[in-house]
Amino acid sequence: MSAVPAALVKALGQLGDRRVVAVVVKSVGLTLVAFALLGAALYGTLSALFRSERLAAVLPEGYAEAAQALLAVVIGLAAFWLLFRVVALAVLQFFADEVVAAVEARHYPARALEARPLPFRRDLANSLRGLMRALGYNLLALPVAGLLAFTAFGPALVFLGVNAVLLGRELTDMAWLRHAAGNDLGNPAGPGERFLLGLSVAGLMLVPVAGLLAPVLGAAAGTHLVLRRLDKTENAA
Repeated sequence: MSAVPAALVKALGQLGDRRVVAVVVKSVGLTLVAFALLGAALYGTLSALFRSERLAAVLPEGYAEAAQALLAVVIGLAAFWLLFRVVALAVLQFFADEVVAAVEARHYPARALEARPLPFRRDLANSLRGLMRALGYNLLALPVAGLLAFTAFGPALVFLGVNAVLLGRELTDMAWLRHAAGNDLGNPAGPGERFLLGLSVAGLMLVPVAGLLAPVLGAAAGTHLVLRRLDKTENAA
């Protein structure tokens, strides 16, 4: 697990790379567009709900607009907090090859020659599988988080742990899938390393601004973990 901090430092040092910057711009832009569309859909749904005669009869006159605005803010913030990691990672899947290729070219040129870029269809399939896996695991975690709702940090820790596992897998698979052909050993990054990487990235996603860069930083760090382990495994053999 000591390799994780080193991988994150190396990844941070490459954030200025032109190819990595391009991925950051594209992934952040699409993530924000996705949330803007979700926000518009939420606003439209609430507007229709508050215009209904049944609800209008319940609310005091003049309070409908204030109640709608308050509900929109509460639901919007909760959805952003719960779904940001899921949406950002799903978007990044489309550009994962570009991040991994940039790290390979700079730090592992021999590996770059043997890598097999994934076709768009497989990128799309991986993205959808990752999205469904993230939604499923987070939904399964909801009852556990509900039982811990009386504690100050229980629910947050539950979701942080679940997303650490998910992120650690997804961020290392991005690199591993380019080198998996003819190798049936499975993802070479150990479960402890994957969890620590996922935990670091999940934590960064809670920080304003840094959260937008965290998925790309994690993908670059995950590439270092996978390729270093591949090198060690082959050298040992």
